[in-house]
Amino acid sequence: MTDTTPPPTHADENRLIAERRAKLAALRAKGVAFPNDFRRADFAGDLQREFADAERWTAEALDGQARRVAVAGRILLKRVMGKASFVQIQDESGRIQLFLQANALGETYEAFKGWDVGDIVGAEGTLTRTKTGELSVKAERLRLLTKSLRPLPDKFHGLADVEQRYRQRYVDLIVNPEAREVFVKRSRIIRAIRAWLDARGFLEVETPMMHYIPGGAAARPFVTHHNALDLELYLRVAPELYLKRLVVGGLERVYEINRNFRNEGVSTRHNPEFTMLELYEAYVAYSEVMDLTEGMIRDVAREVLGTTETFWEGAAIDLGPAFRRWRLDEAVRHFNPSISAADCRDREALAAHCERLRIPVKPDYGWGKLLLEIFEKTVEGRLVQPTFITHYPVEVSPLARESDTEKGITDRFELFIGGKELANGFSELNDPEDQAERFQAQVAAKAGGDDEAMHYDADYIRALEVGLPPTGGLGVGIDRLVMLLTGSASIRDVLLFPYMRPEAGG
Repeated sequence: MTDTTPPPTHADENRLIAERRAKLAALRAKGVAFPNDFRRADFAGDLQREFADAERWTAEALDGQARRVAVAGRILLKRVMGKASFVQIQDESGRIQLFLQANALGETYEAFKGWDVGDIVGAEGTLTRTKTGELSVKAERLRLLTKSLRPLPDKFHGLADVEQRYRQRYVDLIVNPEAREVFVKRSRIIRAIRAWLDARGFLEVETPMMHYIPGGAAARPFVTHHNALDLELYLRVAPELYLKRLVVGGLERVYEINRNFRNEGVSTRHNPEFTMLELYEAYVAYSEVMDLTEGMIRDVAREVLGTTETFWEGAAIDLGPAFRRWRLDEAVRHFNPSISAADCRDREALAAHCERLRIPVKPDYGWGKLLLEIFEKTVEGRLVQPTFITHYPVEVSPLARESDTEKGITDRFELFIGGKELANGFSELNDPEDQAERFQAQVAAKAGGDDEAMHYDADYIRALEVGLPPTGGLGVGIDRLVMLLTGSASIRDVLLFPYMRPEAGG
């Protein structure tokens, strides 16, 4: 049956809030508002699992065991039936029913009739099973712990406005179990990544969030100011240059899972602050980092999902088979038959193809940048099954090592799944003179108006002059990986508090 009752209006909500405030005032007058004298001993989910076998744990068996419990949670459903009532509460682990009787609770039972859905209560008693087979706590003591002043969305209409779900995540987590499950999985994914890397001898480290010089990625930084030192600082766009300094110092396998900040647009794929895994390992090349990336993602999926298969934005994706490895220029030519192999190194030919494809071109774009622009416009969104794209031009890879066998090409890859980039890795550039030249080219690009070009980092060059061993590096977008493994369409669905414009008047 379809519910046709209109959702509550603002006037209705204001009236309910006023009624609840009056109830709180009455509690304050009695001196019993917001007590902190109840101690929970049991969780709803644990009890539901322990006594899930209804044939074994009948009402008679439970009554005979007289298992005493103390549970606490938020009232989600409430049915008052004269001298007996039923309440469903929810804690972090799940839900359980309370069976309340007037003769067992006395005056508290009469007070309970005025309590509201959304209130937080504690209950002590024994486990039983109702005639309908519902595991329940037969309450002998009931305590109102927190008076909720704002009504929860009703069970039919829920928190339907997507923007309000993001703004009021605290309500979303209460009323939408699927939202809560996404964030439980997110925690498990990150924990599984840490365990996977720790088991392989990687050391987790922390590097600065505020940088004197923004580096490690081509991105526009957020600027802040240190008052005491009268110093301009930048929120980090990537931890890369600090992590590689640690490899120089002899920490040969390091990783960090933490926030990056980029002063860029907001979309279903981007948030100004996001979580990245970055790792570096000495004496490996980018091909071995691809092996590591593939194995880690596959094993984490098995650990968290119990399978290598997931469903993302209408596509069934299998992380089990070997990931495809495909050169950037070959992928571009596959989806653009009019582009020849010779065209891929010809700036004028690529510029003509960009004009045909309606891709904006700047005068300072070389063939490498133009080739990447065509890839992003015509290829990236079509890479649904896991695909490593390799052999990126030097022009668009300022920190990657140039190939020994192919001039103008780096030992770099990016991983695409579901048409989105999930990872970026390469053999690190450890030639200090080459790196200095590339930094100088980035400085020139910045002077020409490229806000995302890198700064010159003299101390990082000094670290390379001390000596960085041959090293492979990797960055994985944790938020996008969580999107993949939870089937979430928007990055906002996997961030507890995504960036939102302030509410009007807020």
